[in-house]
Order: sequence, then structure tokens, then C-alpha cells
Amino acid sequence: MIKFTVKIFLIVTFLLNTQIYSQQKVFTGNPDTAFEVARKLAFDGNRKQAQDSLLLILTKYPNYHDIRSFLASTYSWDGEYKVAKKEFSYVLDKDPDRKSTWIAAINNELWSESPFNALKLSNEALKHFPNNEEILLVKAKAERNSQYPEESLKTIQSILKKNPNNEEAIAYEKNLKQSLRFNAIGVSSSVDLYSEVFDPMQYHTLKYSRLTKYGSIIAKVNFNRRFQDNGAQFEVDLYPKITKGLYAYLNVGFSNSYLYPNVRFGAELHKSLPHSFEASLGIRTLKYSSTTNIYTGSIGWYSGNSYLSFRPYITPGDSGDSKSGTLNYRKYKSDADNYFSILIGMGYSPELDRFNFEGNEDEIIKLESQKLNIGYHFTSSSKQNAWGTQFGVTHQEISFNPGNFFWIYSLSLSWELKFK
Repeated sequence: MIKFTVKIFLIVTFLLNTQIYSQQKVFTGNPDTAFEVARKLAFDGNRKQAQDSLLLILTKYPNYHDIRSFLASTYSWDGEYKVAKKEFSYVLDKDPDRKSTWIAAINNELWSESPFNALKLSNEALKHFPNNEEILLVKAKAERNSQYPEESLKTIQSILKKNPNNEEAIAYEKNLKQSLRFNAIGVSSSVDLYSEVFDPMQYHTLKYSRLTKYGSIIAKVNFNRRFQDNGAQFEVDLYPKITKGLYAYLNVGFSNSYLYPNVRFGAELHKSLPHSFEASLGIRTLKYSSTTNIYTGSIGWYSGNSYLSFRPYITPGDSGDSKSGTLNYRKYKSDADNYFSILIGMGYSPELDRFNFEGNEDEIIKLESQKLNIGYHFTSSSKQNAWGTQFGVTHQEISFNPGNFFWIYSLSLSWELKFK
């Protein structure tokens, strides 16, 4: 009873002093005592009062990192993730050897549905605390939310290899294995409506993909209806992992329809770079009656939950090179399957516009073209079903009437089912 009375007295005294200090706008009391009382206020649900008190203490002791880190945590509990991030960053910039602050900052990114930021912070934290089990655990959560479930499983298993009795890692591994889905089937359909000249063109794809420890394998059957004719193409995409931060893209496709190239090849190397950048360099080969080679690559940058990339296409020809490119922006939500996208393109590329040019490649690939595409992709709450929709507008020069243009309006829908 006496202990309880003393606590009440301290709180009342602190609140009275806080009112006086707030008028002075500078804290002049005992920071340790004030911090203890502010913590109790926060845990008792008086969060705003506690935050005001903590801010007041920091006016006199701005580098009292325990106070600032706790203040950041209260913001995070209240869903004020951006404010929390600012305070966590201040502390970690001053003193990066604070494990509890790293973990709290990573959780703040996870709670704000910023898994890519959480993964980046996890890797930074591990530089200061190599192989720390608590940090590895939040890293595994960030990898899972970033749509790298196999990497998440490896991280959890690395914890259990060193400490088989880590109960939290055991429980997370069990939950992760139950939710892992390495197989997926999907369908997509789109239609192009032309302002003049052509009838509507239809594009359909049926695909099956499997995620392996060596990378992803995707088998596709493409079906098109264009120029009042039907055609099909069989295609396989491979994304083999070479080493950490380096993977490849390999593609081969076959068709006996003039609506597709007879043979299609693709190869590209992707490399992660410092400061959240990534780059790639590759080639595409389309074989109709003659062979067209397209050189491409990309430069991309992650910033929080945003991703911006630029991809050029260079197609050599007898009268010079044809150049085109696309600028793509994505805003991710909870994970890599939930995002909003905007794509802007300039120039004509046979990689994206796969037609049989009937020997007129050199003229057609130099056609002028501008395009805008907006998309939205989302999943069910269980992450088992994924849907996507896109709408695009293209302003295209007419191949048989150079200098004149038509409009193409595109709409596409997709669905994917993931399973074990």
C-alpha cells in the first residue's frame, strides 16, 4: 500500500512539474526519475501524456538514447510509423551498437507494411550483431513479407542449426512451412482495341510455375487472336540463382504460327548493388524469316516500399539502331504481390510488340510510339490467390502510313493460385 502511494505521489508530482516545465519549454528535473514515470504513463495507456513528457526531457538531454528509443516505440505502437522511423534513425546514427533499437526499428517497418525497408535494416543490423538470433528472426519475417519465403526458411534454419532449442524460431519455422506454396498456376487475358485499321486483338496465357532452391521455373502456353487468325506459342522462363545478389533470366519459346517468332531466346544477368540499386544486362533474339537481336538491360532503385526502374531496348538495323525504353514505377503494400504500378514507354520494340515483320523489320522498328500503362495487383488475405488488372493507352505510328498515328486501348486481367 505504501509502495502504491509513493508511485501515485511521484506521478502527481511529475505531472505538476511537467506543466511548469512545459511553460518553460526546457526540462530542469531528474531525467531518470522523469523517464521512469513517463514509461509508467505509456504502459498505463496515457500515451500522449507520456510522449509530451519524453519530448520535454529530450529538450535538455537530446542524446539520452534510451528515452528517444522508447519515445519512438510509443509512436510505433500508435501507428505513427514515419515519426517513429525518424526517431529510431536518429538514435542508430548516433549509436549503432544498440541491438534493442535495431529490432524495434525493424519491427516498425514490418508493422508499417514496408518489408523491403525491414529487410534492408536487418542486413544493416547484422553488420553490428553478426548471427544474432533475435535479429535473424526479424530478418526472416522481413524476407517472408518481401516474397522470399525460401530465404526466410534458410534464415530460420540457420538459427536452429546453432540453437535447436530456440522456441520462437521453432514455432516460426512450423508456421512458415505450413504456409509455403512452391507451386502456382495462373491465367491472364488482355485485349487491344484500335481506334482504326485493325480489329480487336486478344492475348491469353496459361502458366505453371514452381519455386525451387535453384530458382524459379515458369512454363507458359500463349494464345493470340490477331488479324482474324489464331496462333499459339510454348515458352519457358528460368530464373536460376548464381550466388547471393546475382541471378539470371533465361527464356526459350517456340511457335509454328506467323503471329509469333518461330524461335525466341532470352538471357539476362541481374545484380544487386549498394544503396538499394540493382542492374541487369541481357539480349533477346526473335527468329522469323530473318533474325532480330535486341539488346536490353535495366537499372532499378528501391526506396522504402517504392521501386523505380528504367529499361532501354536497342535493336541494330542496316540503317542504324532503333532505340526505345520504358520507365516503370511500383508502390508496394504488404508484400511483393500487392502493388500499384505505372509504366511509361517511348519507341517501338519488337521485344514488347511481337509481330511478324515479313522482312520489313528495319523500317517498322523505327516507328514512333508512346504508351502509358496503369496496373493494380492484390492478393487474398491468405495470399493463396493473386489478381491483377491493367489498363494501357498507346499512341502508335501506322506502319503502312508513316507520319499518321492510331490509338490502342488495352485492358488485361490476371489470376494466380498458389499451392504446395
